[in-house]
Amino acid sequence: MNHNLKQYLQLLWQSVLFWAVVMGLYGIFRYYGMDEEYGITVIEDFQGVQGTIKALQGFMAIGVLVGFLYTTIDFLFDKYTSNRLSLALDIILRTVLYFITTVSVFTWVARTFSEAYDLPLDTGRGWWADDKAFWTAILYIILVSFVFSFIKIATEKFGKGVFLKMLLGKYKKPQEEKRIFMFLDLKDSTTIAENLGHFKYSQFIQDCFYDLNEVVPKYDAEIYQYVGDEAVLSWPYKKGLANNNCVALFFAFQQLKQSKSKYYLDKYGVVPEFKAGLHGGLLMVTEVGVIKKEIAYHGDVINTSARIQAECNKHHVLLLISEKLLKDLQTSKSLTTKFLGSVLLKGKQKEVNIHTIEKV
Repeated sequence: MNHNLKQYLQLLWQSVLFWAVVMGLYGIFRYYGMDEEYGITVIEDFQGVQGTIKALQGFMAIGVLVGFLYTTIDFLFDKYTSNRLSLALDIILRTVLYFITTVSVFTWVARTFSEAYDLPLDTGRGWWADDKAFWTAILYIILVSFVFSFIKIATEKFGKGVFLKMLLGKYKKPQEEKRIFMFLDLKDSTTIAENLGHFKYSQFIQDCFYDLNEVVPKYDAEIYQYVGDEAVLSWPYKKGLANNNCVALFFAFQQLKQSKSKYYLDKYGVVPEFKAGLHGGLLMVTEVGVIKKEIAYHGDVINTSARIQAECNKHHVLLLISEKLLKDLQTSKSLTTKFLGSVLLKGKQKEVNIHTIEKV
């Protein structure tokens, strides 16, 4: 399945589920028990428990439609405009489109409801401007949108599944996990920085990491942190091994940069090249900080991954992997490996066997 379609469908079911639930709750909060209020007349079909169920179903249907449209707007913005617009302009444009979408959905629902029950509802142009029920729904939608955005941002910050574990306090105490780490560093960064100057160099790194973020979701990777011109990526051990994700990501990133070589040459006069070190194993993960909370990984796996990456220049290769991790990979015919020897990495007492991997 095309990656863009897969990503869209994943976002779609999450958004549709969220909005169906919250709009269903709104229907209950707004209309449950209304037929028992003094001086209020409710259509017979919407009286009692059965009427509440009908209202619940109706508002859940609205939620499904809203979720579908909001997801489509977000997906198109994230795909085609987010990197070109300032955050303020991005928020303004999205908000305008959300509002237009919401008005359109509620207009369609009101007209359908009016025709079905022969009610004189005003659905003409600008009907929503003085409609208190509509503005009540808008206020509710704004509030739950903040909740949805918060969950989305937190998930992107900490990684899939990690945010929920943090909420449940799983990492309050250090936990042992088996993970794969990749240290990805820009080659010849000092020379490039001197030639470009600090402002253009910063733009250069920004473009590189935009490209990296294009391929990260395709290979189930998590970006642990950015440090200057270096990115640290991580996988749960099994996910990193599946389909050789931890290796395939590097070559996909290389291919993407080469496909954009004209863009980089025209803008910066150089095509970026990255070197990487890969290693995996057991390490500790825990929540650190009070004012600014983060997930931190502690252990030899991280240190060894960094040291392996540092050996790339010495051996004149772009990708190095520890023998321990390589043995767990299912290398295909499209990949060739070469043993480079045992090296005593800085800070280590035992030598580590390292290999290079190249794509045929």
